[in-house]
Amino acid sequence: MKISYNWLKEYLDIDVPATELAEKIERSSVEVDSVTVPSDGLKKLVVGHIDSMEPHPESDHLNVCQVNVGEEELLQIVCGAPNVAVGQKVIVALPGSRIGGNVKIKRSKMRGIVSNGMICSLEEIGFSKSVVPKEWADGIYVLPNDAKNGDEIYDYLGMNDSLIDLDVTPNRGDMLSVYGTVHDVAAMYNLKENLDHPNLIEGKTAIGDELTVAADKEAAPIYKMRLVNNVKVGPSPLWLQIKLWNAGIRPINNVVDVTNYILMKYGQPMHAFDFGKVSGRKVEARFAKENETLTTLDGETHQLDPQDIVIADEKQPIGLAGVMGGLNSEIEDGTTTVALESAVFNSTIIRKTAQRHNLHTDASQHFERGVNHGGVEEALDAAAQMIHELAQGDVDQGMVIANDEKIADVVVKITLTRINHVLGTELTSTEVTHIFERLNFGVEMNDDEFTVSVPSRRWDIHIEADLIEEVARIYGYDNIPSTLPTGRMTIGTLTPKQRIIRNSRSTMEGLGLSQAISYALLNDEEAKLFSMKASLPTKLDWPMTVDHTTIRMNLISGLLKDIAYNNARKVEDVTLYEQGRVFYRTENQVRPDEEEHIAGAISGSLHSEAWNQHHTETDFYEVKGIVVEYIQSLGLNGEIDFEATTKYSDLHPGRAASISVHGHEVGFMGQVHPQIAKKFKIKPTYVFEINLQALIDMPKSDQQYDIISKYPAISRDIAILVDEEITHQQIVDLIQKRGGAFLNSVKLFDVYSGSHVPSGKRSLAYSLTFLDKEATLTDDTVNKAFEKVEVSLQKEFNVEIR
Repeated sequence: MKISYNWLKEYLDIDVPATELAEKIERSSVEVDSVTVPSDGLKKLVVGHIDSMEPHPESDHLNVCQVNVGEEELLQIVCGAPNVAVGQKVIVALPGSRIGGNVKIKRSKMRGIVSNGMICSLEEIGFSKSVVPKEWADGIYVLPNDAKNGDEIYDYLGMNDSLIDLDVTPNRGDMLSVYGTVHDVAAMYNLKENLDHPNLIEGKTAIGDELTVAADKEAAPIYKMRLVNNVKVGPSPLWLQIKLWNAGIRPINNVVDVTNYILMKYGQPMHAFDFGKVSGRKVEARFAKENETLTTLDGETHQLDPQDIVIADEKQPIGLAGVMGGLNSEIEDGTTTVALESAVFNSTIIRKTAQRHNLHTDASQHFERGVNHGGVEEALDAAAQMIHELAQGDVDQGMVIANDEKIADVVVKITLTRINHVLGTELTSTEVTHIFERLNFGVEMNDDEFTVSVPSRRWDIHIEADLIEEVARIYGYDNIPSTLPTGRMTIGTLTPKQRIIRNSRSTMEGLGLSQAISYALLNDEEAKLFSMKASLPTKLDWPMTVDHTTIRMNLISGLLKDIAYNNARKVEDVTLYEQGRVFYRTENQVRPDEEEHIAGAISGSLHSEAWNQHHTETDFYEVKGIVVEYIQSLGLNGEIDFEATTKYSDLHPGRAASISVHGHEVGFMGQVHPQIAKKFKIKPTYVFEINLQALIDMPKSDQQYDIISKYPAISRDIAILVDEEITHQQIVDLIQKRGGAFLNSVKLFDVYSGSHVPSGKRSLAYSLTFLDKEATLTDDTVNKAFEKVEVSLQKEFNVEIR
């Protein structure tokens, strides 16, 4: 929110540089995004009077103007604006001037005619297009008649003001107004506020004879209206327009501008309806009905939800409560009777409505963060008074009230001891009392205890901690002493789980994979892919986009999107891993279970091509090796088994395997199914995903080492003819089972099928290594073990020893 420093000074006797004030606000209240002065960077922009004008001889849209800028001679300026006319006071950029965008204006010729400068629009001197009044949007701006020729234009347009852009946090909604900021700045500098209050003059007509209101208590706990007759709609005075456009709001007319002014001043959203367009005499704040629609002031038609609050007449909705008015009740030039609304709407409902219709407005922002329940009526009176003054309206006697609340101060008790204990200070009761008084809180002291009465304008204060924060920020965070921690110092250490997670990242990166951090939110289809267990999806009630609706049940989908991003940019070799949580939910479970996983995805080659290394695409066995190396690095006491599987339909059939440790399945690996790869628009990709939490929970050996034997090993090779249905893993398992205590390793070194091998058979050749770390093995011992292996293979799998 942009706060005008000059507007603040209307209510505070303060004279510090705007940048210093901004720094004080940032250190005490809310963050300040920037401090800007609209005239900064502009040069030689003055008031000019168009004395005469004639058409350009070589153009059908240019005019040659003679402009008085307070000098002895008139300036000749060629202007193409459609609204330029004799007698206007205009903005003139002299030769050598600087206008918006740091553009320099020079003396030049336009189709053969000399132009000594430029007649400017508001947008050309730096105004945002969104705040330029519509009547000046397509042409030059005309200054008031009392502007003096040759004067700089900045003060006439409020451009010498310092605008402090506050980034207001959700808990400090009170600072979304000039008055709220005045209260806070007054407390910071211990100043007296000079706020004005309405002095409304009512007419003789009783409002009850013309208007009745009703409101749902849940939707609008406070709802009040006033009626103003005989209104003359027209442009607002320049002082009001300046306040609005400096706040980032486009001036519309003297009725709509009043409601926006009140919003900026009090922080109370208001709306003005053209009462002549309202059907019947009754206005109601209610929930929308099924199939109702409303076209809002921005021209968009909305299908209303039964959870939306609407303002309706006897026939139809005329406004989306707390968000935007309806086009069917818009204030126009012919409006004569204005119904003014001031209310408090349910903040949760307003937030959901604004999100549902993607319609975030200044009004909805204020209602979402809360408004002062005690200021609703004063804001309504102030608006009615301004419309009476600026639009010559007659205010009906009284106001109609649908719902109201009894407003009382919030009373919070706290002790001085507690304040000093939390803040580490030694403040006296007098100092703390003075801080509460600077905040305009009521305060009573009884022994060590303060009884503090908090006015309704500070609806964020309810408990002790809130008062401690107020004392700290007004006293000054930088004045709170720094102290060292007391007590015995301990050395921070990682938990076993944290240690494994960190080591996992180091291991994966050592194996050539790069860490990725993907979105935990996916669309519904992506979230369900590659799931390791049956689960219901966990969907967001209010997703930001349709691509981020469901919490992930796997890590691979996010990695595939990362690969797709790289492939789309001609990066074909992508090796990624991610460690994070997935979320599973069962029927009637509100909050999902979280499970630590680790996953990897490799597309293209894992190795960079070089003079001594050709480009080779990754394959199933390379990824399997990564998985084995990773699991072994954790020191698990057990075998790692891979078994072909078809239960993961998202993986390529025949190139997928489940991963087991200690006989417990902990994950899977394989090639992404071609149809899934096509959906993600990626090249062939191999993936794995492991339940890291399961590995963390398994028993481990912290010390991993193997003594190098000083005795020689003995190798024996065996070639067998076996049925194709028998898997390599089955052969290895049997060899290891029957190979005896000295069998050290089993390696497959040849696979053959084709000529000289019967159909349905294949030849496998294994090398068996025997080793005794305590003594030298004898051939007799090895031969006996080897014979057992041969017999077992023949008996179990009916193999033929070749």
